[in-house]
Amino acid sequence: MNLWHVQALLNVMVQAAIKAGKSLTKDFGEVESLQVSRKGPADFVSKADLRAEQIVFDELRKARPTYAFLMEEGGEVAGTDGTHRWIVDPLDGTTNFLHSIPLFAVAIALERNDGIVASVIYNPVLDELYTAEKGNGAWMNDRKRLRVGGRRHLADSVLVTGIKTQGTPNDTLGMRQVSHINPAVAGIRRTGSISVDLAWLASGRFDGLWEAGLSPWDVAPGALMVKEAGGFVTDYSGKPGHVWNGQVVAGNEILQSLLLKQIQSIK
Repeated sequence: MNLWHVQALLNVMVQAAIKAGKSLTKDFGEVESLQVSRKGPADFVSKADLRAEQIVFDELRKARPTYAFLMEEGGEVAGTDGTHRWIVDPLDGTTNFLHSIPLFAVAIALERNDGIVASVIYNPVLDELYTAEKGNGAWMNDRKRLRVGGRRHLADSVLVTGIKTQGTPNDTLGMRQVSHINPAVAGIRRTGSISVDLAWLASGRFDGLWEAGLSPWDVAPGALMVKEAGGFVTDYSGKPGHVWNGQVVAGNEILQSLLLKQIQSIK
């Protein structure tokens, strides 16, 4: 795939993300007026999520009708192309959205022959549009080139992770990891959106990231962004299987290695 072709597809992805983001922004403005009950808001957010996904699907399918899809809500949709697949998370940060916290994103990646070649992460409330092309860098709002932070010591670094409370083995391990790593770093954050986390890591706001139990649509858009911003991304074993096995350890070359050693020391 030549560079021009990737850029043309990236433009399609950007327009789809922006259109879905406008729909989410409209719905976001209604969240505070909802009755705070499990049934009402959850049902509302689900509909907002599905609307956003349908917008992304329609826009991408219109532009490239032969491409396959892997979507958080709609699952897999086969394509006749045999080479390309869109990976879509229409609302990453659902709990934040439900609580009127403006940290959520529309995330889209383009997979070609099992490799991610382009991605978009769009936070419509903050109006931050992150884009990446394989081999051509990562950008915010088309004007700021992204570079991962340059810190070299964990003690100076702010890390981000996902801290869940569902009682799964991943959650239990995650809490042990937080307890172990926290004394060694300047701080640990939890935003509630892995797409935002990875975009902010790529832009240098965070210095390192780790999380497990993720899905391909959680990882694929942001992992490319971090790599194109000069960062390193592996799974917990240090191998590049992060998109498909749901484990991510990321940062600049030095911090990623140091963080990986910390992760591997915790059982």
